[in-house]
Amino acid sequence: MNTHSRQIAAFVLAVAVAFAAAPAFAADAAKGVVNVNTASAAELERLPGVGPSLAARILEHREKNGAFQKIEDLMLVRGIGEKSFERIRPYVATAGATTLTESIGVPRAPKATAQAQG
Repeated sequence: MNTHSRQIAAFVLAVAVAFAAAPAFAADAAKGVVNVNTASAAELERLPGVGPSLAARILEHREKNGAFQKIEDLMLVRGIGEKSFERIRPYVATAGATTLTESIGVPRAPKATAQAQG
């Protein structure tokens, strides 16, 4: 198998894994949301990639600046960039009740096999 064929095979495998993981990710989103305007630190920590220090920064930002007007305003908090925002986006809201009762883990990228890396 030449290098180009290996690259195509690796791409097809990555796409297949992404599609296979999509239903599980959607099922996690159905578990509920965290209202970032009323949530406690413990509730914020249920979000993927949000630990105690980031939860504290979200609370501090909310106290200093008032309620988040839209969920994209979370990117104004130090430590929340585009990638981390996209990870938590399905689980956050600016209104309504916090309904997320379980922590959501950070999805991991599939490891490439030695053969696919070629």
